[in-house]
Amino acid sequence: MKSELADMALDKKRTMFDDDAPDVVPVPHALVPHLDETAILLDIDGTLLDLMPTPREVWVPPGLSETLSRLTERTSGALALVSGRSLNDIDLIFAPDVFRAVAGHGAEMRLAVDSEADAVHAPPLDKELKRRLAAIAKLSPGILLEDKGYSLALHYRLAPHAEKAIYESVSLIRADLPSAPIEVLPGKFVCEIKHSGFTKASGVRELMKHEPFKGRRPLFIGDDVTDETVFAIMPDMDGLAFSVGRRAMGVNGHFDAPADVRMFLARLLDPR
Repeated sequence: MKSELADMALDKKRTMFDDDAPDVVPVPHALVPHLDETAILLDIDGTLLDLMPTPREVWVPPGLSETLSRLTERTSGALALVSGRSLNDIDLIFAPDVFRAVAGHGAEMRLAVDSEADAVHAPPLDKELKRRLAAIAKLSPGILLEDKGYSLALHYRLAPHAEKAIYESVSLIRADLPSAPIEVLPGKFVCEIKHSGFTKASGVRELMKHEPFKGRRPLFIGDDVTDETVFAIMPDMDGLAFSVGRRAMGVNGHFDAPADVRMFLARLLDPR
């Protein structure tokens, strides 16, 4: 059973992308002719920012914060970061700039840049569960543990050989706690365990009910398996979805790398 659960998680991770999906990203102004009618929703790691060996090593390239601030102004505030990171972590990365955000895979949301979290949808993970999950980091010196309170992430970019052992260990814990309301999120060299009942998609749906996002056409760009839930709901909102790095199922196109996303966003501000 342990191996079956681990294999299911890995299979899900590997099949969320489709090489037959569209691979064309239109010219920015053909795609977004009216910024005053658009809501720009952006994942961070692997989308806006290049992935690094550890989460703490990511950095904001010169010009990106200015681009995001100008787009926020041009959209009358309808720009939000949609991330698995906590609000506090997002603010540390982009300091001194502050942006509206759906954080923690939908666990937190901030609707105004001058406010704290407007909504927190997730209780902290059970302490005993976190203790058992944290012990998985001992499988290899390269596994990094990140405790977000409402979730716990095991990063193994420095120990890729440990991937299957990590998922097997998580599956064993889940088998011991079949009624525990938890969900496993496979990502790029990360296995994250969070409370079930909220996702990036649920956070985006809630965000789009509020001003200045309400009534606008959403444009979402993401790169990872955790962004698939948002890709899936874009048609319901007459929105557009683009993946980064690989061609995800159900998207309108894709970017090759975060640098291409940053260039695309900058070009949205150029009327030429």
